[in-house]
Amino acid sequence: CSSAAMKLAPRYDGPVVATMDDGPASQLLPVTRQRRRFQAMLAGLTDEQWQHPSRCDGWAVRDVVAHLITVNGFWTASVAAGVAGEPTRVLAEFDPAATPPAFVDSMSSLSSQAVFDQFVSTNAAFLDALAGLTTREWSLPAESPAGHVPIRLVAQHALWDSWIHERDVALPLGITPGVEPDEVTSCLRYSAAIGPALAIGFGRAEVGVLAVEATDPTIHFVLDVGDSVAVRSKTPDEGVPCLRGDAVELTEALSLRTSMIPTAPIEWTQLGASLEAAFDAE
Repeated sequence: CSSAAMKLAPRYDGPVVATMDDGPASQLLPVTRQRRRFQAMLAGLTDEQWQHPSRCDGWAVRDVVAHLITVNGFWTASVAAGVAGEPTRVLAEFDPAATPPAFVDSMSSLSSQAVFDQFVSTNAAFLDALAGLTTREWSLPAESPAGHVPIRLVAQHALWDSWIHERDVALPLGITPGVEPDEVTSCLRYSAAIGPALAIGFGRAEVGVLAVEATDPTIHFVLDVGDSVAVRSKTPDEGVPCLRGDAVELTEALSLRTSMIPTAPIEWTQLGASLEAAFDAE
């Protein structure tokens, strides 16, 4: 939903830019559940609701869904290329401010039903690609906006992106999306990691150790930011700058949908700005 001018700087060579300490196939269940829930919600919308403004500036509900159709195609292709041992590098010149609106505009003549039908089919293709993965294949490198990462991290980015866009659509319509503990945990961990992971590509990441202690659900993890970003599930040591609050609210803030909570340590305020800084990079 950004309107700033930028191009990504994915890391394709050298150390993996981001790591998580959960299992290889940990994202399959939450990704599948979230997309099916989102799809079911969209199936019940009226034509008027499809034209209702979303939280994304200038985009109606149908525009957000049209955007996700293109994104689904990328995720599916990325997973397939990773499994084949030939991870793509298509995002090196990708402009996330200009390109998504261009794709959305190209679908402006489609009816809401046609947009929904394409969303359903691209969702199915992506979920089928994930469901067929072996334990080894979940760990193979594939392309994400941050660069080449294990396929499980590609799936985690896809979950976070779709989870946030589900809320972008639902909340302005007065619909409260489902809140599942494993989805929120995954999205909070990823939203904390993606900002500095992208900022590393521009040489703007703030190096250090930070922590999160969230409630509803209870989530504890430590974030190590250096040449790469590592997320580890553990209770933070005393003195580590710790972001505390409701898990959904923290995820919204780290995803640039709301302001950072007033009690956030300055180190977290700086980290929360990493994603915004990346989108402002030339």
